[in-house]
Amino acid sequence: MSALGAAFLEQAGHCEALDSPFMGRLLRLLSTHWPADTELASRCAAYTGDIGPKGHSLPLRIASGLHALVLKQVDQALAAVYPPNVATDAELGHEVLAALQRHDAFLCDWIRNAPQTNEVRRSAVLIAAAQLLTARFGLPMKLSELGASAGLNLMFDHFHLAVGDGYGPKSDVVLTPDWQGTLPPQGALTVVDRRGVDLHPLDSHDPEHALRLQAYLWADQAERITRTRAAIALQDAEVDAGDAIDWLEARVAAPQDGALHLIYSTVAWQYFPAEGQARGTKIMEAAGAQATEAEPLAWLSYEADSETRGAALTLRLWPGDVTIDLGRADFHGRWVDWRAPERLT
Repeated sequence: MSALGAAFLEQAGHCEALDSPFMGRLLRLLSTHWPADTELASRCAAYTGDIGPKGHSLPLRIASGLHALVLKQVDQALAAVYPPNVATDAELGHEVLAALQRHDAFLCDWIRNAPQTNEVRRSAVLIAAAQLLTARFGLPMKLSELGASAGLNLMFDHFHLAVGDGYGPKSDVVLTPDWQGTLPPQGALTVVDRRGVDLHPLDSHDPEHALRLQAYLWADQAERITRTRAAIALQDAEVDAGDAIDWLEARVAAPQDGALHLIYSTVAWQYFPAEGQARGTKIMEAAGAQATEAEPLAWLSYEADSETRGAALTLRLWPGDVTIDLGRADFHGRWVDWRAPERLT
């Protein structure tokens, strides 16, 4: 089997594990039926290095391009075999292969961009961590997100987390994770500054960028698309284009003005080069050494580790340089295993 065929199969397994049987079918089909005579095939063959889920993510680039055609309503034959419609494997295969031929130029252009899954459900963890920090310090917050994509998760204090008695305001963005463990404290969150950075940020209010945000979601998970559209309507945070570590260095040097500075990443830090991670860690440690009770610094990590079940949730807090295990969460925020203390000391 070719490297691309193996990458399709690997990604199919991940999608099926994340409750997307349609993506599993689509990617398994492409692993064995691939139009080698297309320019798209030539472009894919030119990629070097890891083309799978932990590298260039070519399977998700290709699948999202097909989904974009459906969302743009420019290929009715393809849309007819996509959810919510039901099609046999033979029907799906026929129309997908035909679409790859018809839209070769569009797909060649589309796959130039790496996928950006701005998964809003990850904000359940951000809300819970912010509640812990508010209960501990009672301070307004300055938010800095690394690898923010379109910045949807910079708006987490505008979302409603429907666990326990509920957290946050009434909102069109409602998060309902399967919550395990204790609940965080209840309190009003105050955000006085929010900003993010991404190498290639998306402007969610640009129709083409909004299309990308939705196309990177999976066609048989309509609730994710609906939730993302609701988050787009709320988004008003700035996301700068640039290297995250250079941006971080300038961001931590700016005045905090009596706020708690919460720096976080959700399934983004793990993709930074090792040298960037090392430099970023040193920058945060140096900033943490200057933190005070009146202007604390918190670094929240929601990232993959050596365990296979979801992502690790880790909070590093200054002054004091305390590391707190918050538990684990699903990569798409479907469940949260919350292990944090009821209160920070």
